[in-house]
Amino acid sequence: MAKKKIRFMCTAFRDGFQSVYGARVKTDDFLPAVEAAKEAGINWFEAGGGARFQALYFYSNEDAFDMMDRFRATAGPDADLQTLARGVNVVGLESQSSDVIKAHADLFAKHGITTIRNFDALNDVNNLIYSGQCIANAGLKHQVVVSMMELPPGCSGAHDAAFYEKTLRQILDADIPYDSVCFKDASGTSTPSKVFETVKLARKMLPADVMLNFHTHETAGIGGLCYKAAIDAGADAIDLSMAPASGGTCQTDIITMWHILRGTDYTLDIDIDKIIVAEDVFRDCMKDYFLPPEATQVDAMIPFSPMPGGALTANTQMLRDNGLMDRYPEIIRAMSEVVRKGGFGTSVTPVSQFYFQQAFNNVMFGPWEKFADGYGKMVLGYFGKTPVAPDAEIVKRASEQLGLEPTTKSPIELNDADPSKGLAPARKRLEEEGLPVTDENVFIVATCKDKGITYLKGDARIGIRYKKDVEAEQIAKLTGSTSSTSSSSGSGTVNVSVNGLSYAVTVDGDTATLNGKSFSIGSGDGAPVDTNASAPAGGANEPIVAPMPGLIVRLLVTPGTVVQEGQTLLTMEAMKMEIEVKAHKPGTLVSFGVTPGDQVQQGHALAQMII
Repeated sequence: MAKKKIRFMCTAFRDGFQSVYGARVKTDDFLPAVEAAKEAGINWFEAGGGARFQALYFYSNEDAFDMMDRFRATAGPDADLQTLARGVNVVGLESQSSDVIKAHADLFAKHGITTIRNFDALNDVNNLIYSGQCIANAGLKHQVVVSMMELPPGCSGAHDAAFYEKTLRQILDADIPYDSVCFKDASGTSTPSKVFETVKLARKMLPADVMLNFHTHETAGIGGLCYKAAIDAGADAIDLSMAPASGGTCQTDIITMWHILRGTDYTLDIDIDKIIVAEDVFRDCMKDYFLPPEATQVDAMIPFSPMPGGALTANTQMLRDNGLMDRYPEIIRAMSEVVRKGGFGTSVTPVSQFYFQQAFNNVMFGPWEKFADGYGKMVLGYFGKTPVAPDAEIVKRASEQLGLEPTTKSPIELNDADPSKGLAPARKRLEEEGLPVTDENVFIVATCKDKGITYLKGDARIGIRYKKDVEAEQIAKLTGSTSSTSSSSGSGTVNVSVNGLSYAVTVDGDTATLNGKSFSIGSGDGAPVDTNASAPAGGANEPIVAPMPGLIVRLLVTPGTVVQEGQTLLTMEAMKMEIEVKAHKPGTLVSFGVTPGDQVQQGHALAQMII
């Protein structure tokens, strides 16, 4: 009997990048691996969307539309290039107006995409209707999604096979145009038995010629088991990746899945030797990139705090950027309570980011003392209907803190009525900045806001983490920790442990040498400021300091201005959240010690005030 051929999409160059490198990868660096994968016989690729859209502007100083064009040119005209969309959020963290949703489908079709996988983290089918229609109208294939995860122990009311069957039935009853169906478990936490039961129910509901796809991650160590369960239940296709962006927080490796299916009634129908060559090329392409240790590990605690692979490493990258990686264990454990009380939205973007941001705030500021904007709006209904009602006390506190009432209006209805959203204000912003007004630029500004403008003005900064940068950081930390007991002209050799590996570092004055590479380590940030030097009679000069590490986004007050207690002086960004820094007392703003784009640590003097 002939074996059933299981189709697979290669996710290495989108979900793989997001799940290992925080989506921060330069196009020139990975295209040779796309060519190698093509030569190995792969013709179905995930080629953009999701976090890869914003990340190219935020961290790589590249254009996502240019990347998609180059991907198409490399993969060839016959390849199926698929991207990921978040329903009414499309490729951003906030929901969009209807004109932006339509522009997303039209522009992605223009730039070589053939299929869009479209999901809603809340499984609110209303968020899939218009977005799905736009995808179909643009001539693209629409892969509609049911989002999955496992609830923390003791929780019930959603995310069982009956819930997923109900969600799929709602999709079918809504007459959303679709070409295929995907069950997407971004956190890799669904149990194999639940996957089997869910896919089996779906297979009975769907026409025989509709492709049924299953997606998961290896974060909890059960990805391969879940893929086999899905295949046994009738799935036609799965998502697989290639090393070094496979396993751990990523999808199961193509080679691993090939082994799993050996001796069964199924086959991937690949030339395994060519796949091995393609993976060697990919490893060489990524050899200079820092591979976070958590990206290659199985985390047994993830089912208790379901964090998707793509969000996990994106967040740890930001924690490293802000010098807060030591707080990660506390934050990931704090997620459990946040999930329990938030209404059981699936932990996939943007909800996974809302969960992490709220867990971050609960650790840094105290439990429920500061609501993350996205999490608060989610429990209040601004992203749609959550699978179950959020905790009533959390809803009340979110409403009080954010100054918003709960709503049952749809996100599109709210956004279409919001004059700050949509293509028109984005077009106006481009005109005000003197930038070219193209369809692509309008969409970039509509979805990326200020950071889109920063990119288009040529002021974007590179935020990619290379191995050499991490080595330099470790050396700087070492020398910083010993600077109080040794002079900057000291020398010698010390052993440094980085991610479990030992390095011999030679220090000679202001220079440290590691593996033949020299790094300037300097002597710190300079002398401390005398905060009372310019204080006039009758007033004290007090610093306004950073409440946490972050990036300076904008300054809102002119020096010399008399400000009131609680007035916002500037905004910072940390963990994709904007944080307002306010005057703690009435007084006069003397000066700022930072400019937009500066990265600061907790306690850094941001401004001086006369109190």
